[in-house]
Amino acid sequence: MKAGNYSKRFGWGKSLMTHYVNYSQPSKVSMLRPLSVIVAAAIIWQFSASLTLAQNKKPKQPEQFPPSPLENILPDPLLSPLGDPKKLTPTQLQQLEPQLDQLNQEAAAKLQAGDSVAAFELWNRELRLRRLYGLLTEVQALSRVGGIAFNQNNREEVQFITQRLQAIQQQALSQPLLDLQLLRSLGGAYEQVRSPKQALEVYNRLLAVVLEQKNTTAIIDTLKNIGEVHLAWFDYPQAATTYQQLLSLATAQGDKLNEVAYLQELAYIYEQGKDFQESINTLNKLAQVYTAQNNTTALPKLKLAIASNYQALAKDNPALLPEAFKNYQQAYSTAWELEQYVDAGEALQQLIALYRSQGQINDALQTSQILVEAQTKASNFYGMMQAYDQIGQMYVESKQYPQALAAFQKGLELAQQLKYDETYFTQQIEKLPKAN
Repeated sequence: MKAGNYSKRFGWGKSLMTHYVNYSQPSKVSMLRPLSVIVAAAIIWQFSASLTLAQNKKPKQPEQFPPSPLENILPDPLLSPLGDPKKLTPTQLQQLEPQLDQLNQEAAAKLQAGDSVAAFELWNRELRLRRLYGLLTEVQALSRVGGIAFNQNNREEVQFITQRLQAIQQQALSQPLLDLQLLRSLGGAYEQVRSPKQALEVYNRLLAVVLEQKNTTAIIDTLKNIGEVHLAWFDYPQAATTYQQLLSLATAQGDKLNEVAYLQELAYIYEQGKDFQESINTLNKLAQVYTAQNNTTALPKLKLAIASNYQALAKDNPALLPEAFKNYQQAYSTAWELEQYVDAGEALQQLIALYRSQGQINDALQTSQILVEAQTKASNFYGMMQAYDQIGQMYVESKQYPQALAAFQKGLELAQQLKYDETYFTQQIEKLPKAN
């Protein structure tokens, strides 16, 4: 650092520095040592003073986790007239309950008015008092407020409630005789605060108990809870495993209603998980059940779903494409026989798209004519208009302009009746070569 900078920083006078630079060489050497001592002492003193000042002014570090208001044991005005909270009688607790309900209502009103801080202060007060009624009642209240906190994106409150739920879980599981209702409520509360890992931990412990007890109803209910958690967090493989267990139970019990429901759920789960072959297998089982029940009205939609899954598989294995065609055709023909023209129209639409993707324009055009008829029988004028537009576009691709013109004109007539897309069809007609 230059001498001028030192004088500026530490406030030395100009005369001293002038004296230093004007000395002859011998005197400069003799004076340098004491001056160096002065500079060093000044620097040390200044650094020490700055350090002391910095230490004195160092802000107090906030606690990493603020204390939970649910653990803040303070005297509550509602308890003052009742005496020792630990010795409240059932009658006193019953008298207190409407006042806790009132706290809940006041908190909801505060939240509605936009005062979230005051709302959760009231709810936390309510939750502290709910402890007096036992763990089950407290968990139910924690579940309710936890759901609100999550929806309000109040992460701190969600954390407080989750911590309290974990403490209750530890206490509940330490008991020699488990309270199954409490465990079920705990699992539901964890779902409310979006803690799937803890929810599954509780539900699986519950499942182990009810399996040992061979309580079929409780087993089914618990498996449903587990399956719903897996589905909510898009864990399709685990969800499939759970619903397969439910399906096995329904089949063993001859419960056809739930067997159908679980097969439908499994088909959806496999499709969402991109396991298209398992989805096809499940849908075929479902078709067998419907056929055995003489429930043919559901078959067209099933065939549509099977065809769609085959089409997805055909992207990697083109040899499966004929299966997609076959099932779309079965969906159309079955729906037509049942006079389900909306389903027939959907199947025909999918067939047309598949034909076009394979360059089979003539097949697509023939199928489009059947589509117009299906939409006519379904009184779907908008669908008819779209079908004529599609026919016109395919004729344009094939350079069959007179046929394209005829299709667009029919589409325009329908557009005029519907007062929709008239300009579009007019433009399509104008774009056709004038000679045709």
